[in-house]
Amino acid sequence: MDWLFARVARHMSVQPHVLTALSLLFATVAGVALYYSFWHLELLVVGALAVLANGFLDGLDGKVARMQGVASLKGDFIDHAVDRFSDVLMVGGVAASPWCPPMVGLGALAGMLLTSYMGTQAQAVGYGREYGGWLGRADRVVILTLAPLVQYMLAATDITLLSWPLLAWVMAFFAVAGIITAGQRFLAVLHWFNA
Repeated sequence: MDWLFARVARHMSVQPHVLTALSLLFATVAGVALYYSFWHLELLVVGALAVLANGFLDGLDGKVARMQGVASLKGDFIDHAVDRFSDVLMVGGVAASPWCPPMVGLGALAGMLLTSYMGTQAQAVGYGREYGGWLGRADRVVILTLAPLVQYMLAATDITLLSWPLLAWVMAFFAVAGIITAGQRFLAVLHWFNA
């Protein structure tokens, strides 16, 4: 995907912080749409497209900053902070909705935040950013783009999987894979300390 971001970034004159702000706007739209999609199924499609737009803009803002020569620590900090807000909005939209049992949704949010925390804490102690493990942000964005579209098709046919809708299973996966990923990142940094 880096080649695509580079190609698009070369032709952009917009400031990177505008792209970051737009990514947060799309995350908000995604979260609201995914929450209300239980009652209005067409919002699953809106939510999926908004998640996709968020992910694209998130990948583009840093590339534009580097190509324009305006990349900075402040911009990096803002970008990562907006990513966390975006994650909570998008995953939280499903997690708080009737698509998902409350404890499963809470687990998904916890797994996601622990994964991100371990990645940034690794950098804080001098290890560098840790993006390894089963389920990073890019993986979540892809899954959260595709799953609502599949849920839309399944909901139209009244199909559930073992009494849960697909989106509940996605949140369960985010919970388990997120906690495993956080553990993998923790062990990678711990190994670095012990080396």
